[in-house]
Amino acid sequence: MILAAQKERRSRMATIDSSVQYLKGVGPAFAKKFEKLGIVTIRDLLLCYPRKYIDYTQPYTVETAPYDVECCVKATVLQKEPPRRIKGGRMMNRVLAADDSGVLALSWFNAPYAADKLAVGESYYFEGRIGGTMTHRELLHPLVRTEAQVQASPFVAVYPGTEGLSPARHNSCVHAALPYAEELQDPLPSELLTRYKMPPKAAAVRAIHAPKNQQELAAARRRLIFEELYLLQLGIFLLRSRDRNVTGAPMRPMDLETFWRSLPYAPTGAQRRSAEEITRDLCAEKPMNRLLQGDVGSGKTLVAAAAIWFAAQNGWQSAMLAPTEILARQHAANLADRLEPFGVNVTLLVGGMKPKEKRVALEAIADGRAGLVVGTHAVLTDTVVFRNLGLAIVDEQHRFGVRQRGLLAGKAQNPHLLVMSATPIPRTLGLLLYGDLDISVLDELPPGRKPIKTWFITGKKRQDMFGFLDKQIEAGHQVYIVCPAIEENELDSGMTAVKTYYTETVCPLLPNRRIGLLHGKMKPKEKDDVMLKFKAGELDVLVSTTVIEVGVDVSNATVMVIENAERFGLSALHQLRGRVGRGAADSCCILISDNGSDAVRQRLQFLCRTSDGFAVAKYDLETRGPGDFFGSAQHGLPTLRVADLVQDTRTLKVAQTEAKALLAVDPNLAKPQHKALSDEVARLFATAGAMN
Repeated sequence: MILAAQKERRSRMATIDSSVQYLKGVGPAFAKKFEKLGIVTIRDLLLCYPRKYIDYTQPYTVETAPYDVECCVKATVLQKEPPRRIKGGRMMNRVLAADDSGVLALSWFNAPYAADKLAVGESYYFEGRIGGTMTHRELLHPLVRTEAQVQASPFVAVYPGTEGLSPARHNSCVHAALPYAEELQDPLPSELLTRYKMPPKAAAVRAIHAPKNQQELAAARRRLIFEELYLLQLGIFLLRSRDRNVTGAPMRPMDLETFWRSLPYAPTGAQRRSAEEITRDLCAEKPMNRLLQGDVGSGKTLVAAAAIWFAAQNGWQSAMLAPTEILARQHAANLADRLEPFGVNVTLLVGGMKPKEKRVALEAIADGRAGLVVGTHAVLTDTVVFRNLGLAIVDEQHRFGVRQRGLLAGKAQNPHLLVMSATPIPRTLGLLLYGDLDISVLDELPPGRKPIKTWFITGKKRQDMFGFLDKQIEAGHQVYIVCPAIEENELDSGMTAVKTYYTETVCPLLPNRRIGLLHGKMKPKEKDDVMLKFKAGELDVLVSTTVIEVGVDVSNATVMVIENAERFGLSALHQLRGRVGRGAADSCCILISDNGSDAVRQRLQFLCRTSDGFAVAKYDLETRGPGDFFGSAQHGLPTLRVADLVQDTRTLKVAQTEAKALLAVDPNLAKPQHKALSDEVARLFATAGAMN
């Protein structure tokens, strides 16, 4: 009794920024489970929006319920079968329910209480994934609701899950938090709410968690989507304006023809155009802040070399940041070939260097002898001091965040910044994700790049495929094989694990070949050693996870095999495919999937038909959404909770327009009436480290 009273008193004393443990139904144990979802405070819980809803207002009949899709069926309980013990010692409880169209079998394992709650002759709403056959339909462990429950709450929110935290528990905790929504500041100016007929923040948050009808849910989503995109645009524009006054590395115009003529081949029109855009920025008063975006093999490094040459002719040092030591070494070697004939000294700086090598490199950087420094995160450390850094370049932009870009740019007084990405992004989305950057696009491949043939097969053809691989190796070529997981996963038995695949499939089927294994749990030096062996031709086959996506040019590699291809987004598959086709020999990519879904087959067959990375990215975004497209949260920018970058582009444009209009009258959101707005922008970007 005393404990209950203490808990009630703590609950009354709690505020929206108190720990979730003070909510009814939470406590310290469940608070730890919520923490795994990034939910620490009551505010966090309120702002963790549902990922979907179960709509009980439109139940299916037994006959019309879609097979193998989560749905809701309304049916009447006919009979309860006696419990029976099945293989493995589990107890099964089975109930038969029906409507005018057919009979539905409901089963529970080791959960007798679920069946006991049901009354014969009563109607219930059953939610789950329909299984069985078209004539004998089944539901395993369905969620059950009564008519009264549906009337009280017709839409049930579904949240991201974690072990030990059931959907029902999460839902009840959110409902306990709803009264605290009144403490949420409304960051949107009142004139925007009036102009676009949007509900206040507290009402929108309550409605998105517990909508009474479709109209209320739609209004809440529209308001929260607009707010999220509006805050995002304000933050991006504020980032863009920061430290953009006058560059500390002024440069004078110079003809690039001298550099182009030194090449053994002619640059593409896209390379020339992008280089001109970059050098124009380098001669401007403000520091350059540009994204160079191009498909795999489009020649981004050559454009970067032209920019480095231009900076060197103007007397400035350049630095290039690469995500891996192998890639840094490759860039250093390639750029040395292009730039050292012009007297530009290329210096490598990576974590794996010997102390003496590192000391020599640091001295060359400090006294200016190093015209270009190529390295990994080691370049960002405090021990690296440039004499006169004028141009900072970040390769594979999606592997680094806004903060890392800032650290590199912080090595000098407002240097010019060029970031490069091989992930093709439709322009509208690019303007959002890289809104603090101008964009140059390499939209054509250099002549001589042979198209990579792409085939889609099922596991039945795997044996034949290994015969083909053996012939490729016999002809002197090398092979990549990619698997989606490192180890077996009991929760997902359909995933091919790279360790098991290496020992049980590849080694037995290619018994006389030199085979290497590469995955993310290996130490960096181990990974580098394996990759360098493959690059040197000391391995015939590299069995790997996607750690080779950002990789090394191995011109002798002609085949890319991808197991469980359905587990990857098309853009990720396209990136992996780009690891081959870098030499003179014909190359191919083989996609393997036993998934029977028509949608999956259509996606993979689309990739077989096109080699255009931008077309692939557009298709991927339209069919899978931005979360699958990027695979993980975009580094340096906040994760969107409710907005969809594909579906909400019209709202995005309105948000951009309104953000620009507000910053035109209050450039730093410094006016008192915009404090709530400024606080929310800072809070949104704080998790990504972008405002540091």
